[in-house]
Amino acid sequence: MIPSPAFPEVPALVVGHVSHAREVPLRHAFRHRSYQWLIDVDDPPRLPFWLRPLAGFRVEDHLDAGSSGRGVRGDLGVFLAARGVFLAPTDRVLMLANARVLGHVFDPLTVFWVQSDDGVLRAVVFEVHNTYGDRHAYLLDIDRRGHARIDKAFYVSPFNDMAGSYEIQLRVDPGEVAVTVGLDRDGVRVLTATTRGVPEPATRRALLRVSLTHLLMPHRVSALIRFHGIRLWLRKLPVLTRPAAQKEATS
Repeated sequence: MIPSPAFPEVPALVVGHVSHAREVPLRHAFRHRSYQWLIDVDDPPRLPFWLRPLAGFRVEDHLDAGSSGRGVRGDLGVFLAARGVFLAPTDRVLMLANARVLGHVFDPLTVFWVQSDDGVLRAVVFEVHNTYGDRHAYLLDIDRRGHARIDKAFYVSPFNDMAGSYEIQLRVDPGEVAVTVGLDRDGVRVLTATTRGVPEPATRRALLRVSLTHLLMPHRVSALIRFHGIRLWLRKLPVLTRPAAQKEATS
């Protein structure tokens, strides 16, 4: 059994930056300001009507789009049960994700933590989204250092095929939330992506502040992904064939 991380108070705004460094076959790196939400899926933020356009959470944005009929938690339970992990009624499910802003969301990576009521980390699930509207979830085998490795099984970027494996490092505590994902292929690090931020209580004042300093965050994420993709294309990085469209199935 692995002890659960010391999670910060939720709901929280995790304010920091996202960085990306491609090593081969050419060097390309960037760093941008960002923020995400850390929430309990059973107790999402309750905002006054005038703030709701700045932070919305919908079941259709994750996993099997609510096909279980029991929200995100229900879909996660079906996904885990198919892999031999059974979600108990007393388990707490925390989610690190982008919220909808003015009706739009793009969430490259969502992380789910399942925490038992006796302080054990029961499961960690990564859900990866691409710009084609597809998504795929991975059940991670996390060690006590927050480290995991898993084979790549989902087409994310037009500049990477399905080969390789992910090396993942998670850190969650009241002072920092950080997720690092490295793509390795044939013993070579292809790229490393990191999101890192400081959690703070998601008060109305804090939400207004980050909404102004990180204007239209999900829209910016969508635009920046395409901007950097065009830069790589102009630098002659080969575009690889995309396989048939993938839609996450929880079973």
